[in-house]
Amino acid sequence: MTDRRRTAPHRRSRTRRITPRAHWLLLCVLVVTLSAALLLQGYTHHMFGITSDNVTGPRGRAEAVPGRVTHGGPVIADAAGAPHTARPKAGTIALTFDDGPDPVWTPRILDVLRRNHVQATFFVVGTEVVDHPELVRRIVADGHEIGIHTFTHPDLSRLAPWQRSLELRETQLAVAGAAGVTTALLRPPYSSENDALNDADWSVLKQAGAAGYVTVLSTQDAEDWQRPGTDRIVANATPHGRAGQILLMHDGGGDRSQTVAALNTLIPRLKARGFQFATVGAAVGMAGPVQPAGLGEHLQGMALVTVLQAGDWAVRLLGVLMFAAGVISVLRAVVTVLAARRHRRLRKGRRGRSWGPPVTERVSVIVPAYNESAGIEAAVRSLVASDHPVEIIVVDDGSTDGTADLVESLRLPGVRVIRQENAGKPAALNTGLAAASCDLVVMVDGDTVFEPETVRTIVQPFADPRVGAVSGNAKVVNRGGLLGRWQHIEYVVGFNLDRRLFDLAECMPTVPGAVGAFRRRALLALGGVSDVTLAEDTDLTMALCRAGWRVVYEEHAVAWTEAPASLNALWRQRYRWCYGTLQAMWKHRGALIQRGAAGKLGRRGLVYLLLFQVLLPLLAPVVDVFGVYGLVFLDPLRITALWLAFLLLQLGMGLYAFRLDGERPGPLWSLPLQQFVYRQLMYLVVIQSVFTAVSGSRLRWQRMERYGSLRAPAGAEPSGDNRTAAPEQSEPYEAAQQPQPYEAVTHSGPYAAVPGPGPYASQPDPELYPSHPAPWPHEAHPQPWPYVTPPRPAPHDTTHEY
Repeated sequence: MTDRRRTAPHRRSRTRRITPRAHWLLLCVLVVTLSAALLLQGYTHHMFGITSDNVTGPRGRAEAVPGRVTHGGPVIADAAGAPHTARPKAGTIALTFDDGPDPVWTPRILDVLRRNHVQATFFVVGTEVVDHPELVRRIVADGHEIGIHTFTHPDLSRLAPWQRSLELRETQLAVAGAAGVTTALLRPPYSSENDALNDADWSVLKQAGAAGYVTVLSTQDAEDWQRPGTDRIVANATPHGRAGQILLMHDGGGDRSQTVAALNTLIPRLKARGFQFATVGAAVGMAGPVQPAGLGEHLQGMALVTVLQAGDWAVRLLGVLMFAAGVISVLRAVVTVLAARRHRRLRKGRRGRSWGPPVTERVSVIVPAYNESAGIEAAVRSLVASDHPVEIIVVDDGSTDGTADLVESLRLPGVRVIRQENAGKPAALNTGLAAASCDLVVMVDGDTVFEPETVRTIVQPFADPRVGAVSGNAKVVNRGGLLGRWQHIEYVVGFNLDRRLFDLAECMPTVPGAVGAFRRRALLALGGVSDVTLAEDTDLTMALCRAGWRVVYEEHAVAWTEAPASLNALWRQRYRWCYGTLQAMWKHRGALIQRGAAGKLGRRGLVYLLLFQVLLPLLAPVVDVFGVYGLVFLDPLRITALWLAFLLLQLGMGLYAFRLDGERPGPLWSLPLQQFVYRQLMYLVVIQSVFTAVSGSRLRWQRMERYGSLRAPAGAEPSGDNRTAAPEQSEPYEAAQQPQPYEAVTHSGPYAAVPGPGPYASQPDPELYPSHPAPWPHEAHPQPWPYVTPPRPAPHDTTHEY
């Protein structure tokens, strides 16, 4: 990281740099891997499925089917060359079972076969093999024969050649991975007897024959898939005469209790009539259709089974996580709305008695500025127009665009300009804090405009001696375009729902840099503003809470601020906010086990931030991928309904927040579009911030572009109070002695230091993360009043950052 204080070269050389591309590469790999796993899982479980054998419809043309096949035996070999067929020996019955293995019915059928000393052939479905590999091993161990029945049970005649190959190959691998064997036997789904073959079916048999498969049809169908009753199944399965038969039955695909009962009757009855039972291979004299799998094929099969099983677990886990996230989101919405209503009622009830006696004492307003020439005039003029007595201290932090000269040229009463070398915003705030003459201090960004009553309103809570800081209500001034509307929505919802909840729960995590008020003695007791994190406003607020001070929200203290007008600028701003918030959360993690006000911050505020601003956003790409998965493979109507329900929940929260803030709800029409662009951007910001934090790299300061959207209110002139209370204008280039960032500043006033821990007393590695506060990483967004002007031709940006 390049230090704003111009760290020595040997210190910079030790700073690690992690290229964000590595983070995105890792994220892309994870998303692509998850997408591939879900695609495979969706194809294998939802594209096709086991259905009744009579779903294929009417038989088509059969001109391509050779006559010797149509009138031949049910076992067809070399279909791609010179096809020949075979029949079972007279008096021999080959029992065959399709659609398994099933965890309930296959073991029961195996038990029946074992008791009757009968061996059969099981044509297995690949997905069932993956789900129950132990049953395939038992089938082989019991001496039965294995054949394949495709991977997902589709009608092969309706698939493209590559899909047919995939179905056969994946099933073969699944069998090899589960039982260590390969088989040459194939029974296509929905097949029956030879004379039912049509041209499309024959193309399947030819392709299978070219791949080395022997197709096994049937000569007798027990029709147990219709579940006609045990007696009917026995009648359907009983041969007429002594001809050998290949009998079609099922051990999977549904309730096979009638099949099990029928076998208990059928086998003894046919044995009594002199019939013998054999596998398909033995019945037609085929030599070894089932062989041990090679090592490579066995390993590939095991990998396939493992991957698909992992995909099944991933889908189950994602389902649980999505359900939990949905429940938590609904609970959050309910809690924030109820808290906002209660907060509003409490504030209304307090109006008669207010916070206490009116606060009329003079206030120091500190404006740190670095290259803020685009908006500094509007900001300062709006402060001068305050209806509360103020002294205004503009600390120019080494600007190169004439910011200080511009303020001095205004010659406004009560405004002091202090110049210092570029050292970062915390240093500028500490300079202003040292120069302030009032116990109440308001901090405002150089791109923010106050309404005339904002200062008076924001300091009234200080009538309560327990209050150490007050958060105002920041609103977005440049709301044009979708990006401006989306940020406006975010600000309004955050400031009027989340911030009211934090106030009620006494765990306010942030007083935004755009509009915040503090007791000067509380800040001095902490050693001033720390520059250890990139979100010094969050860091400072948490430190005040841990020191025992109450931090409250005053919704009527309105300030208008410029929001980023491009996705790139928005990304940089939110990345800094989010990363700085993570730093502050880690720094103050000790609050989780503390008592009193610190414990409220830790167990309420930090847990809330961790859950809703870190963990849930980290899952967002997974949720989005799973949503696409649901649209493709699950029920699109259900998935769409869930998305609409979530959107309606957000819309309801937005409408209530806009009502609380007195805003027109018109911008909420863009809320659906926000879900497809803005929401993903905010989630990616969190992901990138977490990667950066985990990797231990340091984030450079990034300055937001200024667009000159702000204007001081019309007729902004210093109030009578300000004119009488204004001190004599200082020399143009006066410089105040700046306190060291970690050194407590001695206060000569009558106030003793506030008791409690000093979070800034000991900081890990004070090697500068130059910081800059801003509203709040993921909080609300509002709107302008008379401060809107046409944007200037180009933003006032510089190579430095602030």
